[in-house]
Amino acid sequence: MDHRLKKLSIILATIALFCTITFTAAYAADPLPSWNDGKTKSAIVNFVTEVTKVKGPSFVPQAERIATFDNDGTLWLEQPMYVQMAFTLDRVRVLAPLHPEWKEIEPYKSIIAGDLSAVLAGGTKEQFELVMATHAGMTPAEFEEIGKQWLGATEDARFKRRYTQLTYQPMLELLAYLRDNGFKTYMVTGGGIEFVRAFCEKCYGIPPEQIIGSSIKTKFDLPDGKATLLRLPEIDFIADRDGKPEAINRIIGRRPIAAFGNSDGDLQMLQWTDAGPRPHFCLYVHHTDAVREYAYDRTSKIGRLDKGLDEAAKHGWTVVDMKNDWKTIFPPSTK
Repeated sequence: MDHRLKKLSIILATIALFCTITFTAAYAADPLPSWNDGKTKSAIVNFVTEVTKVKGPSFVPQAERIATFDNDGTLWLEQPMYVQMAFTLDRVRVLAPLHPEWKEIEPYKSIIAGDLSAVLAGGTKEQFELVMATHAGMTPAEFEEIGKQWLGATEDARFKRRYTQLTYQPMLELLAYLRDNGFKTYMVTGGGIEFVRAFCEKCYGIPPEQIIGSSIKTKFDLPDGKATLLRLPEIDFIADRDGKPEAINRIIGRRPIAAFGNSDGDLQMLQWTDAGPRPHFCLYVHHTDAVREYAYDRTSKIGRLDKGLDEAAKHGWTVVDMKNDWKTIFPPSTK
């Protein structure tokens, strides 16, 4: 009996080892398993192969392998509203008891009453005013903790999943693939830098020092002799459109050789990358899947991709057809 059990254990261990080797080999052969085979996937793999081939004509030293990613609509969903805007609207409701005057002031009055149409139709200026009113008056650490708690407790109305579970699985694989090949991955987002820092490393593997985002001003102070920073209700920098390449130059100090976006707000970042002297790669995520996610582009009020589509066609940039290029959209549910 003992002999038979020992033999069975050996057989099971051998099967397990075989499965592990097979899975590892399959992953090594296909680092992008959630991408359908085709020209989009091939373009990514060919670019990475060429710039990492040591003696090849397109080789790029590891120190110069910089890849920049937008966040909203590129790495996670942005419809029917930006995630940070959903957070901001919730903050208005939470803070409303401390601001009785908001009941008579727009857009706070409409938000408290549950009418969000005017806010969502408003421009960037109005939305940033809301951000400043609800995100200031605390330290960066306090704000980040509020963001983490909200993200951990709030679900998207359509998908019934937390926003941090609505990242794009194919893009998570792409981030890992680039890092495995010596790329340093940065996020360059119009979203608030400290809101993004609340989840970015856990979700994407991008550390806080590699996040470039919009910010409000902070002020150093020494209350009771303890050094602290206080968030002020004043805009410091908006990392969108022209602000993206400007921030990349100022903070990274190297021009990216790969850039990934999904909207006209990312266009200048892709143009800046495309103008570089090194071999480079520009990619737009085109939202074409209304069943598994959303379908929108030229006329959308959120994540509009109009000029970007024209520029992509003109310059030969890669455009992801979400419906046809991605086997799956979101990671498996953890519920």
